[in-house]
Amino acid sequence: MSTTQMMTTCAAWPRTQWTMPPDSDSPLPTDAELQILRVLWSRGPSTVRDVLEALDEDQGYTTVLKHLQIMFDKGLATRDESGRAHVYAPATGEADTQRRLVEDLRDRAFGGSPETLVMRAISSEDVTEEELDKIRALLEEADGERDDASSA
Repeated sequence: MSTTQMMTTCAAWPRTQWTMPPDSDSPLPTDAELQILRVLWSRGPSTVRDVLEALDEDQGYTTVLKHLQIMFDKGLATRDESGRAHVYAPATGEADTQRRLVEDLRDRAFGGSPETLVMRAISSEDVTEEELDKIRALLEEADGERDDASSA
């Protein structure tokens, strides 16, 4: 979900007083924050209790609350404070967060090389033939778009 779609979703939510932390240039989420973001992306705006119920792990209410408060402070989540229970939503869409995580991994672990990143990913024994076919189709599509852009 894009940021625009996310804000539209948030705007359509019955509560209207969404607050954003001061800095929208948020850092990358930790593993625990990413788990919570997955819940928010799949369920939409949620209370702490909603997130707690959706998590598979045995975490306490105050732990989830603290994570959400930190995520709000870091700019990873928005918060609606109009009701008795605060409602949290992701500040950015899943695809945007995944893109940032991949860029960070590419830069830190693969010296900025997309080729090395992709080669390492597809050299895994866990990659199915179907996944490889999808990757080939994406590469062909990207190559076609690049050809169209250069001829324009």
